[in-house]
Amino acid sequence: MPSSVPRRRAERPPSRLARGLGRARGLGTGPTPALAAVLALVLAGTGALVAALVPAGPPWLPGVGAVAVACGYSWALAARTGGRPVVVGTLALVMGVGVLVVDDARLRTGAAVLTCVVSAVLAVMATVPARRFRHVVREVGVALVLAGIGALATVGFAPTITLARFEYTTLGLALLGAFGVVHRLGAGLHGLGRRGVIAVLAGSLLLAVTLAYAELLRRYGPPGLVAGLLDAVHWSRDHLLAFPRPIEAVLGVPALAWGCHMRARRRQGWWVCAFGAAASAPGAQALLNPRIGVLESGLSLVYGALVGLVLGFLLIRADLRLTGPRGRRARRAEEAAAGRPEPGRTHALM
Repeated sequence: MPSSVPRRRAERPPSRLARGLGRARGLGTGPTPALAAVLALVLAGTGALVAALVPAGPPWLPGVGAVAVACGYSWALAARTGGRPVVVGTLALVMGVGVLVVDDARLRTGAAVLTCVVSAVLAVMATVPARRFRHVVREVGVALVLAGIGALATVGFAPTITLARFEYTTLGLALLGAFGVVHRLGAGLHGLGRRGVIAVLAGSLLLAVTLAYAELLRRYGPPGLVAGLLDAVHWSRDHLLAFPRPIEAVLGVPALAWGCHMRARRRQGWWVCAFGAAASAPGAQALLNPRIGVLESGLSLVYGALVGLVLGFLLIRADLRLTGPRGRRARRAEEAAAGRPEPGRTHALM
């Protein structure tokens, strides 16, 4: 017998026009207006800082641009890490304006330190998991662009510094900040796992050896060895116009590349990504050396990123070979299934 229940007609999916109108209506709700305002603030500040490099505009332009970028970055970092972005952004704005009004060298230097550290930590936190190596390249590029804008803001405060002391201080604070956030993301040290412990120990050892070797070489190195290294640096600057930053190429970019790739599969990838501050901090310090021009500073970051991506690719391949499935088809299936849930780039991580 025919059923008395009426058949339901299949619902037609909304048209492209209807979806566009729905998105337009949703622009006035949620975090979109605040995000758009912060993005506009950072872009305006970046434009002011670039104009000051030309140079063009009034003498107060770089300070205003630096405050705008520092305020926007502080808001973004607080929002990304689950803090109070309105409070943090307002505090950064008040402090920045106070630094410009008082115009004291110590306050400007302190503001430059904070801006450099915030830029370095935000550059790492703004990355998202990467399933394939081309996505890894994208995330490294995003981190270095954010750090580069932070470099403009850092030098915009016109700090009075000793270069080596400033670099070591901001690098240490950026690493501490990145690991502090990752400690919360990973639910404490027990979320490390065996792989995370090995990665953290290896990264810490490599960081210590790199910094100690560079410092010992600078102070007590044999003249012949130092001269040979300086010859290599001079050759690179003469023929390639720049020399890659060692800590960025050896540790920062490989760690960020491997960590973003691992985050698509395991939570421990965040602990590896924290060492990416060794790439973003030098990026945010890039313009502080008065003996190096803007072009050379940018090229040194690009060359360091290229070398680091090669090392990161080797790390990823070694990790997949040791722990992943065997065979091209099995690797493709594992790659397609890799998709550990994580909030998007413009959403809070916790």
